[in-house]
Amino acid sequence: MRTRTSLALACAVTALALSAAGPASAADGTVLTTGGAGGTAVAAGDVLSASLAAGTSATLYSSATGTSGVSCSSSAFVARVLDNPAAPGTATESVTAHTFDSASCSSNVTGVLGVTRVTVDNLPYTAAVSSGGSLTITPPAGSSIQTTAVLRTLLGTVTCVYRAPSLSGTVNNADNSISFSKQQFIKFSGSSLCFNNGYFTAKYAPVADTSQAGGPAVFVN
Repeated sequence: MRTRTSLALACAVTALALSAAGPASAADGTVLTTGGAGGTAVAAGDVLSASLAAGTSATLYSSATGTSGVSCSSSAFVARVLDNPAAPGTATESVTAHTFDSASCSSNVTGVLGVTRVTVDNLPYTAAVSSGGSLTITPPAGSSIQTTAVLRTLLGTVTCVYRAPSLSGTVNNADNSISFSKQQFIKFSGSSLCFNNGYFTAKYAPVADTSQAGGPAVFVN
């Protein structure tokens, strides 16, 4: 009886200790880590970057359900970490560059012969990454997120400018990706060959901390 009681007491103490320690949770670390979920904290000031996920393209289509517009198979972004608080929480970054390789861009819009360049204007933007996996990108105060597409057409070169108040995306630790789906831009200026709405879709992966040796992938907790 004494042995059974001692074993029960030992098990109870062990269970209590394990309960107190608990499994590693998001609250034990920061929002952004490398080496895995709950891994090494990403330092403020570190530079993060990513190119399009292999085999994907960034598209700006004229409708949410259509396939007419501009497509680029090479694009990348660069962001600097401003704040990486304890999780759960929201990390903030400054998006300092978002580029599209014009040589990889094409258009299937009637009357458009090719794409001279696609640029992202009004940088830097602020990116807020939450522990829940959401991403929000906002422009500087009094500005807009702006994309300019310069197209070669049968009537000469036309410049199409599109604006959005913000962008929403999602993050995924399975492939360390950031995805945008059908984010709406509205034409600010341009000829009739510029479609009135642009719906942006892209997936960037893996997001890496290029300030660290080997550029480890970044996880969101």
